[in-house]
Amino acid sequence: MTGGHSVEKIGGTSMAAAETVFANVLIAGREGADLYRRIFVVSAYAGITDLLLEHKKSGVPGVYALFVADEEGDAWKGALSAAHSVMQARNAEMFARAESLAEADRFIDERIDEMRGCLEDLDRLRRHGHFLLTEPLATMREMLAGLGEAHSAYNTVLLLRDRGVNAVLVDLTGWGQSDMPTLDDRIAEALSKVNLATEMPVVTGYVGCKGGMVSRYDRGYSEITFSRIAVLTGAREAIIHKEFHLSSADPKLVGADRARKIGRTNYDVADQLANLGMEAIHPGAGRGLRQAEIPLRVRNTFDLEDEGTLICGEYVSDKPRVEIIAGLRSLFALQFFEQDMVGEKGYDAAILDALTRHKVWIVSKSSNANTITHYISTKAASLRGVIADIEAHYPTSSVSARPVSMVAVIGSDISQPGLVAEAMAALARVKINVIGLQHQIRNVDIQFLVEPEDFDAAIRVLHDALVAGCPQAMKGEAA
Repeated sequence: MTGGHSVEKIGGTSMAAAETVFANVLIAGREGADLYRRIFVVSAYAGITDLLLEHKKSGVPGVYALFVADEEGDAWKGALSAAHSVMQARNAEMFARAESLAEADRFIDERIDEMRGCLEDLDRLRRHGHFLLTEPLATMREMLAGLGEAHSAYNTVLLLRDRGVNAVLVDLTGWGQSDMPTLDDRIAEALSKVNLATEMPVVTGYVGCKGGMVSRYDRGYSEITFSRIAVLTGAREAIIHKEFHLSSADPKLVGADRARKIGRTNYDVADQLANLGMEAIHPGAGRGLRQAEIPLRVRNTFDLEDEGTLICGEYVSDKPRVEIIAGLRSLFALQFFEQDMVGEKGYDAAILDALTRHKVWIVSKSSNANTITHYISTKAASLRGVIADIEAHYPTSSVSARPVSMVAVIGSDISQPGLVAEAMAALARVKINVIGLQHQIRNVDIQFLVEPEDFDAAIRVLHDALVAGCPQAMKGEAA
């Protein structure tokens, strides 16, 4: 199974718009042999994984979080029943054929019942108080995550078959299996049985494998699955179907009429976006595709005619230009000052060690003779732990942290003369103070550090000045 086929991932929000997905992606006017030679990797329906684990952004607890926190209560049982009800309601919305609806309900009913049994067994075990449940809890988190992808994949296969497509379920979750092969081995073994010329495999975005997908990749695991399938099968192209175009800025901030589809860029730009937490491609997934020289296309599920944005390793824009304005609203600037640091070595390593221990995401850093500043994304509790560790290691130092926002100007080649001056002038005109700036020699990105209350306005102003060519927005209008 090498070459000539595509591997395509459908995101959770797109999956929830079932009719559009079938009309624009899965079928999209194809008939006969044209339906095949495509592998689809599906995410759970939007919101389902939040119910099973915890809300990705707000942190509102789902089944897993409630189970861990509520050792003496049954709140997790109510959460599992609620998730089950949402899944059944999703089924009822999607299936017109009664037999398919019954089969879809039976599938999720059985899995929910098994999951409930596993959780009840683990609950009884922990009440004895003599067992260390770190590993079983991690396993339970993995199982709950895989439940959402299995639900959406199974439904998709049934719906495709109802439409006359020879779809096959490739369930990589390892449900009911005791073995835990490597990620690549699980994928290779499952897909070895598929004939791409006559079958359309629908693959779960979650893979039950050694080391755990959620443990290693958090909520980005489905993109890792997608990438590894593309690499292992030698795909001609990898495609991600999202609910939006990869645009020059967030349309919600700058306006849909001003945001522009990027069209073409490279994996270097994709890396910068991933570093800022933007949902272009998980950095681990992008790395595999880049190394295998497989182009990645990001398409808008709701725009059938548009070919989307193509991301390649070798692409560089014909002339220097800014492709995208993006950023992180919530960061901390962690500043380490030690007067005696000048000329000495080892300080940076100790700080990095503390950041690593507390699992802090480092977005960027800068330094001079006696100061090292890391721009980090983390929770306040972790930040306090980092500061305490550094102060204990360097008692004569001064360590401080303050909230900041980062707005980045990004492109495959942004080497045009005067770009920094133009950006600074645009921000100054609306009285946005730049409290820090980083510009790498490679001319791929420029990072502007601003006050958090200026984040939205800074995105709009820089997009107007450097991309859209629109009149400058006043700060009061942009905020």
